[in-house]
This record gives sequence, structure tokens and C-alpha cells, in this order.
Amino acid sequence: MNELDVVGVRVEMPSNQPIVLLREVGGDRYLPIWIGPGEATAIAFAQQGMAPARPLTHDLFKDVLEAVGQELSEVRITDLRDGVFYAELVFASGVEVSARPSDAIALALRTGTPIYGSDTVLDDAGIAIPDEQEDEVEKFREFLDQISPEDFGTSNQ
Repeated sequence: MNELDVVGVRVEMPSNQPIVLLREVGGDRYLPIWIGPGEATAIAFAQQGMAPARPLTHDLFKDVLEAVGQELSEVRITDLRDGVFYAELVFASGVEVSARPSDAIALALRTGTPIYGSDTVLDDAGIAIPDEQEDEVEKFREFLDQISPEDFGTSNQ
């Protein structure tokens, strides 16, 4: 497993399909995952430190975990099958729960929980861009503006 940071959420044009972009910590791979608009909003709110007047679903889940004394210890993006990403919520008690990566990422950002991606997922869907090549990173950002979900063979996660 490789630790990942959330770079941000972007909207692919012209289809207006949101994408969350993760970056390998200490590595040079980026992982784009197509997500739904609700999850994109939840991730963006968490990244920007915005708190809505009433809790969103992921805020509620965080509050429930705290109320029942459960600690989320890590989020794992474990698999990519038939264009669909899979994730697991791993609790300090050892319990693991299957989740959509978008929901898992939104919850991880709210709880300060580390996010990890399996070697297989990063090998299959990661895009290598060395950090020292800033021009390449900018080209990748431009690339994100040009691609569509069909280019990756994925649907909403």
C-alpha cells in the first residue's frame, strides 16, 4: 500500500463529470477517480475546511463514529475491476467495511485519516509524473481538462 494525498477535485468538461485526483506520497504517480457531484462537493468542502449549516452525510458519519467511540484508522483504495474502483474503511478495532472510494475519501478528509492505494491500483490506473517536472504537471492538469470518463472505462464511484 502506498500513501496518497488528495490533490483536489476538478470537473471534466464538457460532460461536467467530477474527478478526484490523488497523488502518491513520496512517489510520482497520480490517481484520477471519477466521482459523483455530491461526493465531489463533500470532498471539496472538507479540503477547504468549510462546514455547512447542517451536517452532510459524511459529517454525520464522522459524528456517529465519534459518538460510538470508533476510530477510523485508514482508508484503502484496494481494487479496480471492470472500470470500478473499490475501497475499504479500516477501523482501529480491526473491522473493515467496503466503501466507494469517493465516500471513503470524503470521510478520511474529515477525520484526518490516511489514505492508501494498493500497488495494483496504482500500477493499473496511476499516471506517473515526476515532481521535478513542473511542466509535466501542468500538462497533466491540461490533460485532465481534456479527458472524459470513457477514456478510463470508468463510471461513477
